Amino acid sequence: MLTVLFLSVLIYLIKGWNALKRPQIKLSGFNTKVTILIAARNEEERIHLTIEDILKQDYPKHLTEIIIVDDHSTDRTSEIINSYASQNVTLLKLNEDKPLNSYKKKAISEAIKLSTGELMVATDADCRMGSKWLSSMVGYYESANLVMISSPVTYFEEHSLFERMQTLEFYSLIGTGGAFIGNGHASTCNGANLAYRKDVFYEVGGFKGIDDLASGDDELLLQKVAERFPNKIGFLKLYEAVVFTHAKHTLKEFLQQRRRWASKSVKYKDKKVVALVVGLWLFNISVLLNFCLGFYDFYFFKLFTVQFFIIYLSELVFLLPVSSFFKRQKLITLLLISIPLYIIYLIYIGLRGNTGSYTWKERVVK
Repeated sequence: MLTVLFLSVLIYLIKGWNALKRPQIKLSGFNTKVTILIAARNEEERIHLTIEDILKQDYPKHLTEIIIVDDHSTDRTSEIINSYASQNVTLLKLNEDKPLNSYKKKAISEAIKLSTGELMVATDADCRMGSKWLSSMVGYYESANLVMISSPVTYFEEHSLFERMQTLEFYSLIGTGGAFIGNGHASTCNGANLAYRKDVFYEVGGFKGIDDLASGDDELLLQKVAERFPNKIGFLKLYEAVVFTHAKHTLKEFLQQRRRWASKSVKYKDKKVVALVVGLWLFNISVLLNFCLGFYDFYFFKLFTVQFFIIYLSELVFLLPVSSFFKRQKLITLLLISIPLYIIYLIYIGLRGNTGSYTWKERVVK
C-alpha cells in the first residue's frame, strides 16, 4: 500500500508539472509598483552581488522600490547596504531587544509596513538573478491576474559531488511545489523567489498564527493565501524568472537547513498534505526495512528491489523535465547513487525535524 501511495504521488507530480506551460506575459507597458524585500543577517560576503543584480533589472526604475532589513548583523552588512542608498536602496535595521520566535518574519513584516509598492517580491540576501527576473514576474502578474506567484529557484556554482546531489534533490522540492500549483492545489514554495500583493498579505493576517516558528515565511504564508484565494496562485515556469543560490557546503549545514524546513510541517493548514508526507516517510522506512530484512530472508530483498526500481523509474520521469527546465539534465546521472542516501536522510529528518534545536543564522532555534 505504501508503494502504491508513493507511485500515485509521483504520477500526480508528473501530471502537475506537465500541466504548467510557458506563460504568455507582458513585455512592456508595466504599471505595477514593486517592492523588493530582503532580510539579511551577516551577509557581507555576497549581498553586494545580490544588490547589483537587482539594480541591473530591466524593469522601470520609477516602479521599483528596494528595502533590505538588517537583522542584527555583526559584520559589515549594514554598511554595504547603506552604500547603495543613493540608488534607491533603503536600509531598515531591526532593533529588537527581546528574543523573537522568527526574526525573518519580523523583518519582512517591518519592510512591508514601510513599503509603498502594490506587489511584494521577496528574495534572499545571497541570491543572484538575471536582468529579466523582475519584469518577467510582473509581466506574469499583470497578465494572469494573480495574487501570489511562486517562481523557480536553483542551486549553482557547485564545487563538489555533494553539492551537485543537493541540487538534484532541490529540483525535486521545486518541482513538487510547481506541480501542486499545476494541479490547482498550492502547498509549497520557496521564499527566495516569491511575490504577493501587499493587500492580500494583510487580508490573510500576515504571519499571525505562524510567527511561533523560525521558518515558514514562504510555505505557511502561501497556504494561508491558498485558503482564501485558491485559484489565484501561479507558478512562473520561465527560465528568465529563476533565482540562483548556493547549496550547503557541509553535511551538518545541510541537515540543519532541512530540519528547519521540516519544522514548518506542524503548522500546515491542509492536514491531507501532512498525512501524505507521513505516508511517504513510512514508505521510505519500509524500503530501508526490506533492505535490512533481506539479509535474513531473500523475499524481503526482492521487495526492496521492486521498490527501488519503482523509485528510480518514477523519479527519473519526474526529474528529467524539471532538470531540463533548469538546463541541468546531466544531473540526472546522479539519481542512482542519490536515492539510497535520500532514503536515509528523509527518515532522519522525519524523526528529528520537529524535535530538539538547530542552528540558523548563528542562532540556536528550539
